[in-house]
Amino acid sequence: QVQLVESGGGSVQPGGSLRLSCAASGFTFRNFDMSWYRQAPGKKEREFIGYISSSGVSTMFADSVKGRFTISRDNDKNTMYLQMNSLKPEDTAMYLCKTRFGFSSIWGQGTQVTVSS
Repeated sequence: QVQLVESGGGSVQPGGSLRLSCAASGFTFRNFDMSWYRQAPGKKEREFIGYISSSGVSTMFADSVKGRFTISRDNDKNTMYLQMNSLKPEDTAMYLCKTRFGFSSIWGQGTQVTVSS
């Protein structure tokens, strides 16, 4: 079945870096645009972080992470990545990847990132 599995989260000090992965299965990954979102503690809404086109040529980022985060993908490995640099305490959240099938959204279960000294 269609599945997205995030990994790579953890605890890091402010100014540190982490790389998250989103492994896809059950669909032709290379044909689908992908996105990263995050959900901060105590907040109901998920915040858009960034997007990458199916080919990997185009990316787009929220202002809150622009210049610090990058997104890439390896279509041969069916995996998308989120490289996070210069992390701040306000980046603490559950990070989720997403794709869309028509009007339906497919989400992973998320990976927790905690930025604290």
